[in-house]
Amino acid sequence: MKLLKLITLSITSIIVFSGCQTTPLAPKKPQIDSTLPTVTQIKSLSDMTEVGFEWKANYDERVAGYYVYRSNPKVTSTKLQRIATVKDRYSTHFVDTKLTPETKYYYRFSTYSKEGRESVPSEMITVDTQKMIPSVAFIQAIVGLPNRVKVIWRPQEYPSVESYIIERNDLSSPEWKQIAEVKGRLSAEYIDAGLKDNYLYRYRIKVKTCNGIISHPSQIVEAHTKPLPPMVENLRATNNAPKKIVLSWDASTIPDFSYYKVYRTINPILFYSYYAKTKDNKFEDLINDNGKTYYYKVTAVDKDVLESLRQDSPVAGSTLGIPEEVSITSAKQDGKSIMLTWASYDNRAASYNIIKEYGSKKVNLTGITSFSYQDHDVIPGVDYKYSVVELDKYGLESKPSESIVVTIPKDQ
Repeated sequence: MKLLKLITLSITSIIVFSGCQTTPLAPKKPQIDSTLPTVTQIKSLSDMTEVGFEWKANYDERVAGYYVYRSNPKVTSTKLQRIATVKDRYSTHFVDTKLTPETKYYYRFSTYSKEGRESVPSEMITVDTQKMIPSVAFIQAIVGLPNRVKVIWRPQEYPSVESYIIERNDLSSPEWKQIAEVKGRLSAEYIDAGLKDNYLYRYRIKVKTCNGIISHPSQIVEAHTKPLPPMVENLRATNNAPKKIVLSWDASTIPDFSYYKVYRTINPILFYSYYAKTKDNKFEDLINDNGKTYYYKVTAVDKDVLESLRQDSPVAGSTLGIPEEVSITSAKQDGKSIMLTWASYDNRAASYNIIKEYGSKKVNLTGITSFSYQDHDVIPGVDYKYSVVELDKYGLESKPSESIVVTIPKDQ
């Protein structure tokens, strides 16, 4: 137990010995002096990337220090190479660093003299570095979030953990991309925002220790981002309402519906501007103009402010236009009165107004419901000009008809 404590102490205190260790250029062929003491009773203690050694002290005055030999795991040959020199014969510890986890290494030690001669190498020491630190044991991706995925995990129990490396793959590529490094051993979540809607992503986590060791990846988890609300269906717009266009559509059936957005333009090939917001599946666009046409698209928005796609084609709506212009079909006088008749072409007439002009006067004769009118308020020798205006049930007026002038001769 005392020996193991000494080795552990040497690993944590490597900086104390690093000043006494170098990586020398080994001679092509060592000069062996069999009379030099051999390094014996070598003990080892391994970590993931480090191996600590301890050996029996040797205070022979001929010994200047120790050579350390190690195999290269990347080379199939079992030949060992000198990797370090311990320059003090009173040293009894050495720590080999920057090793590969889960790897077998072979070591030999020898003493050397001031003349550079070496002792017979020690027995072969076989050391296996410890297994790579495991990644998180539990990982989960929360599905159905708007434009994002929330990844949660169980914090790693190793106290040396410094951070968690989050990697993502979106199935469009075989490559995994590091998207974040979450600091802190007790951290347990990461929110990956700004993602595509209704898209599948995959995630995995690697654990990083304080000395830079990175674990193997965790298990892979998948998550879909939340889809957009369904497109608004059966959008309709009126063309027979005065001074307004009434929009209607099928109500959204999604459980987290919030409101609708109405977009409008004066030309279907131009940009559609956001125009109004409503919670009802109906909207009245009040327009102080007759026969005015607009083009509309409507979207649905959910509680997460995800907005549905707009319709591929707009719906056109227009305010009711004015009635068609009537035409005067006859104008007769009988010496005492003037009789007018006219024709209407749109079946919208609720009444008619007659505009009567004579001299400098202008009179509106209103509330006429037939297709004729007999004017008794006339004087012979005066020119009377008449035109007719049609009014519908909403009070919309047509343009005046073409005027006609009638005069009663004085000699009748």
